[in-house]
Amino acid sequence: MLSIIIPTLNEENYLPLLLKSIKKQKFQDYEVIVADANSRDKTRDIAKKFGCQLTKGGGNPAKGRNEGAKIAMGDSLLFLDADIIVPEDFLEKSLGEFKKRKLDVASFCLIPQTDSGFLKFIFNLLYNWLILILQNILPHAAMGILVKREVFDKVGGFNEEIKMAEDHFFARQASKFSKFGIINSTKIYITLRRYEKDGYFSTYFKYFLCEFYMLSGKPAKSDLFKYEFDQYSKKQRNQLK
Repeated sequence: MLSIIIPTLNEENYLPLLLKSIKKQKFQDYEVIVADANSRDKTRDIAKKFGCQLTKGGGNPAKGRNEGAKIAMGDSLLFLDADIIVPEDFLEKSLGEFKKRKLDVASFCLIPQTDSGFLKFIFNLLYNWLILILQNILPHAAMGILVKREVFDKVGGFNEEIKMAEDHFFARQASKFSKFGIINSTKIYITLRRYEKDGYFSTYFKYFLCEFYMLSGKPAKSDLFKYEFDQYSKKQRNQLK
């Protein structure tokens, strides 16, 4: 069985889109766990409507992922951010390639949901191409991580003290004793809401600084990067509908 774990905090606008895309998958041997950090909107009601298991999350995604993993029954864990959509056959293709390449932990290329070809090109250039080139040297894992249960347990889960890029750090810790790779057969569709709110240049520069800092092998545990889990007020979320 595959356990899909989604940390949430006030995701009523995006969670239904993800859960609908999961429901459309041909592969059906899975459970969905929503680890919610006391949302003030309809997130929990939406999760129940879609038949998800609910568990308490925390103040950051790492806490939610770890809490979801505690009740997961699957021998493989798939951690997904709430504001994404997975394409048709995503689960079937991901698991098939994961098994064929004998991977232990994997992540995905990300496709922005935008009509701008320029933004897609820049995102491919500055993220997707880099993570493919560096996958055997410096693993990156964002928005979606597929990992064997025993590897997750050996790493000790996600470090809940990290303020930013805890997913990248997790992948790098796991790659020290297991095989990491970027799945080539499918991708994840993501929103650009953080870039749109904070500005494209300032957001990317923040990611760049964090990446440079992590080259030392140390995770970003300080609040220097000001990276929040729930950065959207209700008004801002409604504007994104």
